[in-house]
Amino acid sequence: MPKRITPLSEVKVRNSKPLDNAYKLYDGGGLFLLVTPSGGKLWHFKYRFDEKEKKLSFGTYPEISLADARQRREEARQKLAHDIDPGALKRAQKQAAIAETETFEVIAREWHNRQSAVWVPAYADKMIKSLERSIFPWLGQLPIKEIKAPELLMALRRIESRGTLDTAHRMRFVCGQVFRYAIATGRAERDPATDLRGALTPFKEKHHAAITDPKEVAPLLRALDGYEGHYVVRAALRLAPMFFVRPGELRNAEWAEMDLDEAVWNIPALKMKMKESHMVPLCRQAVVILTELKELTGASKYVFPSGRSFARPMSNNAILAALRRMGYDKDTMTGHGFRAMARTILDEVLQMRPDFIEHQLAHAVKDPNGRAYNRTAHLEERKKMMQKWADYLDGLKAGAVVIPLQTAKG
Repeated sequence: MPKRITPLSEVKVRNSKPLDNAYKLYDGGGLFLLVTPSGGKLWHFKYRFDEKEKKLSFGTYPEISLADARQRREEARQKLAHDIDPGALKRAQKQAAIAETETFEVIAREWHNRQSAVWVPAYADKMIKSLERSIFPWLGQLPIKEIKAPELLMALRRIESRGTLDTAHRMRFVCGQVFRYAIATGRAERDPATDLRGALTPFKEKHHAAITDPKEVAPLLRALDGYEGHYVVRAALRLAPMFFVRPGELRNAEWAEMDLDEAVWNIPALKMKMKESHMVPLCRQAVVILTELKELTGASKYVFPSGRSFARPMSNNAILAALRRMGYDKDTMTGHGFRAMARTILDEVLQMRPDFIEHQLAHAVKDPNGRAYNRTAHLEERKKMMQKWADYLDGLKAGAVVIPLQTAKG
């Protein structure tokens, strides 16, 4: 006849003390409390399934009370009555929960949230939308550690089929970053994107279309001055070649960043691609345009507000659309092209120091010791350069003699 077990009491469980060796306090029905030498109190349920003795953990005391442990015991015994192994079921549920939190989409969004801290908002938004459109529908719900090269290649081939080869290559790189983040956080073992080198259709990278020949720049500048569309867009078009900032930096410019008295535009780090604040010296011509523009848009937060609402900046397509209306197609000139125009002519025609140009383009420039220069580096020289650049542009518009690029340095 089996020995009768006296059920535990909450007092006995609470007052149990550790000994040199672990010991068990039985409650009956397979439930017992394991008291360890270190003072831990662990609830376990001992049972038999398929003629094998097994053990199931219910957690620790006092987080799991005696009443809680008994309730879990009864739930486990009910499963046994229906020929279900409670231990195997718990493991399966745990694995399913882990798989649900370790899918490609979950980890990609986690990676994106962390990276967004050092990205400009527009780039972060573009990145997540690309993943949502091109990758998540096919790989998003798969556990990341189960994704192999063929599955990733299939998703990228779908992008290729749309004729966007550059996007397919870019998304292979992005997916590789997500896989490497998963490896670093212990949720994947390798990056299958590395196995796809050479598997995608090659493509020739296209740079932003830009007019860099001074003979062609002159009529472009005259077209910008004569633009008959919205006044705010016309002002942005006239300032774009003078500033040669990135299009997003121009359209999101705020009056609070403009110091017209000191003739400088201070762009905060949050808006910059490199997450470093940037100073744009304002030439005399720019100050005149901005002073006139402030009479119209000064009540707005933005220098170039939307035509529909002062609460929003100008559309990111406004400059591009205006160029198209003037007859400059996507293969001839883009909003980003003003940067290439300035870089080329400042170097090859005006023969400015390359590091001054790179500073003004807000590129990473380092001193001889490898340290990054701060935003005020060479500020006086850059002020002179920006004024000389604006005067040169005025000369082109007025029909000054143009020095050909190929002989400019000679």
